[in-house]
Amino acid sequence: MDDTANLTGQLLIAMPAMLDPNFHRTVTYICEHSDQGALGIVINRPMDMEMGEVFAQLSLTNPDPSVASTPILQGGPVELQRGFVIHQSPEDWDSTVAVADNIFVTTSQDILGAIADGNGPEHALLALGYAGWGAGQLEDELVANSWLSVPATPEIIFEAPFEERWQKAATLLGVDIVTLSSEAGHA
Repeated sequence: MDDTANLTGQLLIAMPAMLDPNFHRTVTYICEHSDQGALGIVINRPMDMEMGEVFAQLSLTNPDPSVASTPILQGGPVELQRGFVIHQSPEDWDSTVAVADNIFVTTSQDILGAIADGNGPEHALLALGYAGWGAGQLEDELVANSWLSVPATPEIIFEAPFEERWQKAATLLGVDIVTLSSEAGHA
């Protein structure tokens, strides 16, 4: 894979014809992309679960009700018990990876303790599960016109309402995704 095809730090926007219920109208933040495959986290699928429930399961107390009521995202169909925190602060948590400029992913519980204590990153999303692709699978799906990709922005990841992220991400490309055809163009 050459560097121009590396999608790390990109948003994958599901095309309207994506029928897979796991990815229909999703926006997925690609955290890692290499010759071995790709790992991403869906950022627009809130679950019927809030941060306060996770804090309670981990015996963490949280004095801030606005943080406790933050929805948890379904990050993808793989390993739904595994948690990922996407955030902007590069603090020294146990398992943090810099994905792109000022966007990090942490998989260790210490960040959840910091969030519960009010000492966590200002902008953070907690997702359970992830989306994974084997070697060459994502590239094949891109050729098949299943996805659009665009560089991720903190505004889409952290600020846009969940229900607007799919269309707002496509707008970064200058397209109205609802009007796109499912057919790839061939000359």
